[in-house]
Amino acid sequence: MAVLTNYGSIQGIQKEGYTVYKGIPYAAPPVGELRWKAPKALTPWEGVYHADTFGAMSIQSLPDPSHPITGRFHKEFYSNPEFIPPMSEDCLYLNIWAPDGAKDAKLPVAFWIHGGGFGGGFGSEMEFDGEAFCKKGVILVTINYRVGILGFLAHPWLNQENERGISGNYGILDQIAALTWVYENIEAFGGDKNNITVFGQSAGSMSTQVLVSSPLTGNMIAKAILQSGLDCEKNFLYTPTLEEEAQLGELFTELAGADNIDALRGLSTEEIMAAKGRMDEKTWQMGKGIVVVPNVDGYVLTEKVSGVYKKGTMKAIPYMAGCVTNDLGTKPEEEKQKNPGDILEECISWCQKQEELGRRAYAYHFARRLPGDDWGAFHSSELWYTFGTLSRCWRPMEHHDYEISEEMVTCWTNFMKTANPGGEGAGGFWPCTREDPFVKVFE
Repeated sequence: MAVLTNYGSIQGIQKEGYTVYKGIPYAAPPVGELRWKAPKALTPWEGVYHADTFGAMSIQSLPDPSHPITGRFHKEFYSNPEFIPPMSEDCLYLNIWAPDGAKDAKLPVAFWIHGGGFGGGFGSEMEFDGEAFCKKGVILVTINYRVGILGFLAHPWLNQENERGISGNYGILDQIAALTWVYENIEAFGGDKNNITVFGQSAGSMSTQVLVSSPLTGNMIAKAILQSGLDCEKNFLYTPTLEEEAQLGELFTELAGADNIDALRGLSTEEIMAAKGRMDEKTWQMGKGIVVVPNVDGYVLTEKVSGVYKKGTMKAIPYMAGCVTNDLGTKPEEEKQKNPGDILEECISWCQKQEELGRRAYAYHFARRLPGDDWGAFHSSELWYTFGTLSRCWRPMEHHDYEISEEMVTCWTNFMKTANPGGEGAGGFWPCTREDPFVKVFE
């Protein structure tokens, strides 16, 4: 049965107990003159849109299988070609998994933002799937957004053509456009637009922090979960000023050989990626890490996310925040002690700030050392468990792994339903406070 949205009818794929809608467009393709511009509204279509194929991922460099570090990520998440869609600048698509019988149910909605260092990733990666959430009565939405230089380039030329005199942040504006589409249309799929939980991991978590810190998301976010990426006191998320990011943009255009905006837009994607590679070499030599990121433009962000945290002006909603043992910034000696270090301290700080503001917040630590090799509880390892997709993983998962996954899916969906991850099947999970800095451990 087709679902009627504000833009037209959509037909999904019926599965056992749920329907999946793949590759729904949520904005006009950001190509040609729309390259490096905020996403534009869709044109409604006639007839039925058959949402049976995942949309293209944003232009990016996939992990190198031969690299000592990225090769592991390739094996983990990118080795099955069945789950690798094409790449294109025409990438603004989302996916929805909705339980059967949801039409008028007003179910909780989980809105997932993928990670990838703001330079990679896509919403239909092998580890993402909505079946486990649907079994718990929650609708899952995953999105694609512009990443890398196509998603975050700031430059004086782009400032000049923008009515607000700003540039960059296109990937975040894509996320906001997708969230707006969901807020306006999810009731047709049986979702409750007033109960949307935004969650993400790594750069997706940092994006979530941007969204709860931005005035542009209004009242569309009811709850949020931050997985392995937030910035309170430790500067995990470099949030440059527009001017700082635009200086990097000038370096990019110099390396790309473009001397005006038309030449810049005339570059092929191959030329863009080659220039971005040269830029990465330069910035690494300068001692900089990931630099093509969200900037403080006065519109998407009016100040750094750490400043929003310190003032307590993030959205007044319930939160969960957590990490894995071997996570961002974890030192080798800390990993041996099963202590994630600074990143866990950031999660606890976030929760205790919410307590100061009269809200509940929950902290977790994923400590399960995954079977099959010596990588342990590595950055991104919890994703198989969060989405209940262990059977897709190459690893020799044990019965205990499936028990951990069931508990995590229960905690996540409990939180999405009631703002409390505890309850039946959750094994004890209460707020993290100054008096009791409780951290739920999954191991």
